[in-house]
Amino acid sequence: MPVPAKYRQALLPVIAMVAALALVRYFEWLFYDPFRLYFARDFYNVPIPEFEGMRLLANLFLRYWINAAISLAILHALFSSRPQLVFAGVLYLAFFIVLSLAFFALVQYAPEQKMAIFYIRRFLIQPLLLLLFIPAFIYQNRFAR
Repeated sequence: MPVPAKYRQALLPVIAMVAALALVRYFEWLFYDPFRLYFARDFYNVPIPEFEGMRLLANLFLRYWINAAISLAILHALFSSRPQLVFAGVLYLAFFIVLSLAFFALVQYAPEQKMAIFYIRRFLIQPLLLLLFIPAFIYQNRFAR
C-alpha cells in the first residue's frame, strides 16, 4: 500500500520531533526523579525512596508536558486536524490528572503496589499516549468517515 503524500510531507518534521523526544529521554537526569534509579535496580525488596512531593510533581508535570507538546506537534504534522488535536490535548490533560493522582495515591497509601507505581510513572514520563493516538487517528481518518 503506497504512503499518502500528506504523510510523506510530514516525514522530516516527524523525524525531527521524534529526535526531540529522544533528547528528552537522553537528558532525563536533568529532571528530579528519585524513582529513576529505584526502578533501575531490583526494587521488589527495597522500600519506596524518600522524595520531595512538590518537587517531584513539578518535574513530572514539566517532563509530561514537554513530551505532550512534542507529541501534539507530531500529531499536527501527520494529521493537521484541529478537532483531533484539541481532542488529544484534552485527553493529555485528563490522563495527566488521573495518572498523577493515582501515582501519588499509590506511593502514599499503597507503596507495596510497586508494579502499578512503575507503570503509572512510565505513562507520566514517556510519550506512550502518542503510540495510541497515531493508529487511532489513522483509523478514524481512513475508516470512520
